Amino acid sequence: MGLDLDLQAIIVWLSTTGVRILIIILASLLGYYLLRLISRQLERLVKVEEYATVNEREQRVKTLTTILRRTGLVLIAAIAAVMILSELGLNVGPIIAGAGIAGLAIGFGAQTLVKDIISGFFILLENQFTIGDVISVGGISGGVEKMTLRATFLRDLEGTLHVIPNGKIRILSNKTKGWARAIVDVGVAYKEDVDRVLATLERIGQEMWHDEGCRPLLLEEPAVSGVEELGDSAMTLRIMVKTQPGKQWEVSRELRKRIKETFEEEEIEMPYPTQVRITHVAFESPPPRRDEGNE
Repeated sequence: MGLDLDLQAIIVWLSTTGVRILIIILASLLGYYLLRLISRQLERLVKVEEYATVNEREQRVKTLTTILRRTGLVLIAAIAAVMILSELGLNVGPIIAGAGIAGLAIGFGAQTLVKDIISGFFILLENQFTIGDVISVGGISGGVEKMTLRATFLRDLEGTLHVIPNGKIRILSNKTKGWARAIVDVGVAYKEDVDRVLATLERIGQEMWHDEGCRPLLLEEPAVSGVEELGDSAMTLRIMVKTQPGKQWEVSRELRKRIKETFEEEEIEMPYPTQVRITHVAFESPPPRRDEGNE
């Protein structure tokens, strides 16, 4: 008789509480499945992005999907565990209250860290910059040597490593994103023929465009914009060219070299500041001569 009662109680429990627990487990699995679908959709969005290499996309996809899946899995498991404990008859009120107090304390103590992590997540999501890019943040410029969800590591030209928390990044300038432009301003004496100088600059650009060594660095044919400024001792002319990302400095140096050599060949004067030093020399007057006859 007792065995029949126990069996009947088990059947009743399975048909009520057991069914609800099963529904909770199935709902949790469904939630995790939806989370995986969102992760895959995120992967597709990242993979079709312009100006990103295969390695960059793979790195971003791996980072973003790992964060999303782990965070979502923890939340789903925590909610499911609380609901199952409640179905088993346990009082989950103190657990929820304790978790809320602990979360509040952690939130106050680690709000800066959370801010940095959220900022880092959106930096990766929007592909604002990647490792190897040259960026400028808060007056600090350098190459991105390492990046995490918490901080970005910049190495400047002097070799100094700057660690910048992602939450501190407000205005970011990426100098190697997609494409760049090399701009060279040239000062020329006023006595020179402007049309002749402009034609010489255009010829320099054409030679560089057809140079097999320089052509892979260029995206468009160099263009001479004309006279940009009339200064005190020279007029400033400008030549510019669209380049591969990160190659604008190399192209600018090559342009300056070619301009200097060609202007010397064409005898085009490039004024430079000079200093004239005038020295006053004071001569001592000779002592008065004595008259020997008066001695």
